[in-house]
Amino acid sequence: MSAPGIVVAGLRKRYGATLALDGMSFTVRPGLVTGFVGPNGAGKSTTMRVILGLDAVEEGTALIEGKPYRGLRHPLNHVGSLLDAAALHPGRSGRGHLLWLAHSQGLAARRVDQVIEQVGLTPAARRKAGGYSLGMRQRLGIAAALLGDPPIIMLDEPFNGMDPDGIIWMRGFLRSLAAQGRAVLVSSHLMSEVQDTADHLVVVGRGKAIADAGVADLIAAASANRVAVRTTAATHAMRVLAQAGATVTAAGRDTITVSGLPADRIVTLLSASAVPFSEVSAHRATLEDVYLALTREALEFHAATPTEVSR
Repeated sequence: MSAPGIVVAGLRKRYGATLALDGMSFTVRPGLVTGFVGPNGAGKSTTMRVILGLDAVEEGTALIEGKPYRGLRHPLNHVGSLLDAAALHPGRSGRGHLLWLAHSQGLAARRVDQVIEQVGLTPAARRKAGGYSLGMRQRLGIAAALLGDPPIIMLDEPFNGMDPDGIIWMRGFLRSLAAQGRAVLVSSHLMSEVQDTADHLVVVGRGKAIADAGVADLIAAASANRVAVRTTAATHAMRVLAQAGATVTAAGRDTITVSGLPADRIVTLLSASAVPFSEVSAHRATLEDVYLALTREALEFHAATPTEVSR
């Protein structure tokens, strides 16, 4: 059995009066893409900085292959990271930026050309990085993360600035890294991309992990015993089903979600009450549904709904 790639255990950290990390604990395992998600201020960026030895904590440990980052002799051979795509010298070419990094780690120049090709930057490699688009800077940052061919990859918001082709490439690229046996940690606010990419999910809120499970398991749990009903008479349908003991919520203009009644019973009730419907099917939650349910109490700021504003 392979050793865990990253083990975060009991991290606690304050910034003045603010408790940024409150016992943060989770594991990033080889062979999986682990999504790292949570509201702004939940502790994601702080945790990643702690893992990379950029921030200190009052309590807890963050280990990379069993060692703290500062205990690694050649860090790029163990973990590659992208935290800020803008962290580069704008006057250097993309290739020059990577050559500088490679030299600092004792890596050969040929490795630079390999990673440039790997991320699709060859046509722009000799252009000044200061003129790169955000998507190109993301690719350059990922190339830098790959320089040491590390078994662990950490990326913060890698989909930012990517065009549709770039997003498709990124999904496949991240999955291919995990398929090679690497431990991949990806922080993102784009739930649809996490759902299409990640195998495992760590959801954080108020400085701690509030969920740590497989993406498929989380979606299955959120979908369990729920039925989606498509009807042009949603108000009537909700009243009929609620009177039968169901919990009913509006999921769209012509769609409601029902809990507490099986699909065949719903069909019988709606038919008996002459409620028109075009579809009754098992509800499949999205990762966004899961995320919103888990983080509802962890949000630092809550915007008023349109209904609340109009009152």
